[in-house]
Amino acid sequence: MDFSVKSGGPEKQRSACIVVGVFEGRRLTASARQIDQASGGMLTAVLRRGDHSGRLGQSLLLHHVANIPAERVMLIGCGKEKDLGDGTYRSILANAARALGDTGATEAAVFLADLEIRGRDLAWKLRQAVEITEDTYYRFDQMKSQKNENRRALRRIVLMVPKRSDLARAENAVRQGVAISAGMNLAKDLGNLPGNICTPDYLANQARVLQEEYGVRTTVIEEEDMRALGMGALLSVARGSRQPPKLITVEYRGGSETQPPVALVGKGLTFDAGGISLKPAAEMDEMKYDMCGGAAVLGTLKAVAELRLPINVVGVIPSSENLPDGNANKPGDIVTSMSGQTIEVLNTDAEGRLILCDALTYTERFNPSVVVDLATLTGACVVALGRHASGLMSNNEPLARSLIAAGKAAFDRAWQLPLWDDYQKQLDSNFADMANIGGRDAGAITAACFLARYTKKFRWAHLDIAGTAWKSGKEKGATGRPVPLLTTFLIERSESQARAEGHDED
Repeated sequence: MDFSVKSGGPEKQRSACIVVGVFEGRRLTASARQIDQASGGMLTAVLRRGDHSGRLGQSLLLHHVANIPAERVMLIGCGKEKDLGDGTYRSILANAARALGDTGATEAAVFLADLEIRGRDLAWKLRQAVEITEDTYYRFDQMKSQKNENRRALRRIVLMVPKRSDLARAENAVRQGVAISAGMNLAKDLGNLPGNICTPDYLANQARVLQEEYGVRTTVIEEEDMRALGMGALLSVARGSRQPPKLITVEYRGGSETQPPVALVGKGLTFDAGGISLKPAAEMDEMKYDMCGGAAVLGTLKAVAELRLPINVVGVIPSSENLPDGNANKPGDIVTSMSGQTIEVLNTDAEGRLILCDALTYTERFNPSVVVDLATLTGACVVALGRHASGLMSNNEPLARSLIAAGKAAFDRAWQLPLWDDYQKQLDSNFADMANIGGRDAGAITAACFLARYTKKFRWAHLDIAGTAWKSGKEKGATGRPVPLLTTFLIERSESQARAEGHDED
């Protein structure tokens, strides 16, 4: 989809379709009122007849509206004006995108930025418009023998702003939305691919594609190198698979040479059967999504590279499969991590923390300013928070607050859970330095407590995305989260660093 911005009134736009909003109670938005006045009250007449009530989710397409040069005018229901908030606005955008896709219009001028949302500015509304539209039109048909031939006619969307003075800010918002959507689409594609295609080697090759496209530096650590580095935890998970494990690093250098990078560490389990502690058969196919953390790291790096942010970022992705085999981890096995700490494997299905702990230790060599790991780590987090918020735990409160704020700004929200030392006792082992599970209670927190033992040398936050990385049921598919949260966090961090550097020069 091609997105652009433009200023001007709806009554003057020569477009295949103009999109305006209508609230319940026959209340026209500002842009809709302009069309109504120019057309001699045609919209008011339509509403009075009961053809459109303004109900959320309702749309009505009008052709050849009097005195309006546009071929069509689409009315989009906005619900009750007093209920208009972030979530409702996103629903309005999605409804508009779906309705436009059912028309024959090749382009459309969208006048929905005039909706007043408390605490949200024009830039936020335009960025959301891009991201929601791209998400609505996303399709994954790579593996189908017959592609979707019913391609939408819509090719271009013009996002309208009130004043010419808004254009520069609007164009930057659209640019961010396009970049974030591209990163999300990459993460979705990787997540939706089946495990027999998206293997650790495939993930590594996708990282190499980023190197070719954007000039980032991609390095792939092979099994023999891991053995030399002492990555006993990561290697133990891969023992049951015929696919060799990979440790993928991608370095984006947009900042100064002396600027410490932000490190993103993403779990890249391309299929998780649970190992010897075999998962139930029902919905096991969804364990292809256990690499969504790694996919989101690649997606975020793509977005950052598209935006050419003046910041240094390194992505680290430990990748393997977790399958049952005669050589696989067994409950009761003890392995030695790269840090030298020993781990008693009480449950082989708690494997994500085993590959992440070695990746976190490896990340030390980059001397990062902060480290954020993201993983589809625990079903316990889904039980605690459902599918709406990612779980966040951190050893640094300023970092946690920054991530939570970025999630709110991006509408890719996270909720902080405690990381108290009280929980560490649940990981005690009679035979090793720690166990890899802490029992049924507080499973998401004890998983983070396990990782915390490998992050004492840096400011670190953990995002458990088990509930947010994909959807089940009729809408099954990867979501691309938390690419918006992480990209927003990096945008704001780069802007903050630029302000600090400018202040130092003064």
